[in-house]
Amino acid sequence: METKVVKPKEAKIFLEGEEICRQYFSTEKITFGTSYLQPGQTGAVDPGHADSHEVFFVVKGHVLLRCGEEWYDLEEGDAQIIPPTLPHQLSNIGECPALISWSMAPSE
Repeated sequence: METKVVKPKEAKIFLEGEEICRQYFSTEKITFGTSYLQPGQTGAVDPGHADSHEVFFVVKGHVLLRCGEEWYDLEEGDAQIIPPTLPHQLSNIGECPALISWSMAPSE
C-alpha cells in the first residue's frame, strides 16, 4: 500500500442517526474516520464490532459516550477504547459542535 492523502470531501460520508460520519480509510488492518455532532444531537446506537477494538478521540467539544450500560463524559483531548461487540452511542452535551476521530483495528 502506498501513502495517500484524503480530503474531507473525498471521504465516504454516511449518517448514524444525527451523527455525520466520514470514513477516510479502510484497509484489512485499520479503519479511520470522524464523527460530527451539533449541540444536543445524538448518534444512532452502533452495535459494536465483532473482531475489532474501536478508539474514540475527542478532537473538539464535549460528548457523552454510552458503552453498554456505562456512561463516559469525554472532553477535548480525551480518548476511550471500546472492546469488540460492545454497543455504543455518542451525544453532544456541549455548547459547540463536537468532532470525534475514531479508528478500528483490525478492520471489519
